[in-house]
Amino acid sequence: MRVCFRSAVDMQHLAAYKAAHAAVWPEMLRALKQAGWNDYTLHLGADGLLIGFVECDDLDAARARMALTEVNAKWQAEMARLFPASDSNPDEGFMVMEEVFNLDEQLAAAGNEAEGMNK
Repeated sequence: MRVCFRSAVDMQHLAAYKAAHAAVWPEMLRALKQAGWNDYTLHLGADGLLIGFVECDDLDAARARMALTEVNAKWQAEMARLFPASDSNPDEGFMVMEEVFNLDEQLAAAGNEAEGMNK
């Protein structure tokens, strides 16, 4: 499954957030991969808007596997100071977005319809 999510970084900490993500700890990278996070990207707007994209079999399961790792607890503690005050860790406070358009899926459907019309 493909998942897109949004969150927000505190405007005062954009540079620190970028710096942290330019050099993510190798142990954290390995943990994400082992937990099933694939093609994971983050995009940060000048206003602090954070958009993430990940491919995984099951988001809840992938998040649960990360929650069991010590490195994730350490990373989230480091990242928490870069986000607006919240009762949850940054990896728990994001909002999943609904996918409303997929070019490849629509092209495939249109191609199948066109093939059916030509028969």
